[in-house]
Amino acid sequence: MAHLIHIGFGNVVNVDKMISMVSTDAAPIKRMIQNARDEGKAVDATCGRRTRTVLVMESGHLVLSALTTETIAVRCQERKEEEKEEEFDG
Repeated sequence: MAHLIHIGFGNVVNVDKMISMVSTDAAPIKRMIQNARDEGKAVDATCGRRTRTVLVMESGHLVLSALTTETIAVRCQERKEEEKEEEFDG
């Protein structure tokens, strides 16, 4: 079963397919985003807002989110805790 988390504006990603979450502050990340756009591998889930987090996926795609890295990390952690509770209860 896919473990989905909400990344803003009704968009979700499969956590199992995510390699990393990075902030867009650094110039190399901005270059990665531009290269992904040029190659058609950027998925813009910001709905016109400023990109704050880039999710690097196993497929080589970059998912752009307007949520902060910390917010998404907390949601991933909450999801892991829910899974542990389900294992313990069931």
